[in-house]
Amino acid sequence: MDTNQYFEVTYLDPDCGRICTETFDDVSAAERFASRKVLDEHGWAVIDAVPVQAGRKAA
Repeated sequence: MDTNQYFEVTYLDPDCGRICTETFDDVSAAERFASRKVLDEHGWAVIDAVPVQAGRKAA
């Protein structure tokens, strides 16, 4: 499957109090990960679709 984008999940890590980012090839996996990061009223996560640039595509 040729894809023109990947997905970044930016979230607040409650263990260290830092903002972190993880990348995913599949939007469903990104959504599952993001939903696990929103555990209480202080948790948050944002999913961004990022276009793949020519230099980033695997051969």
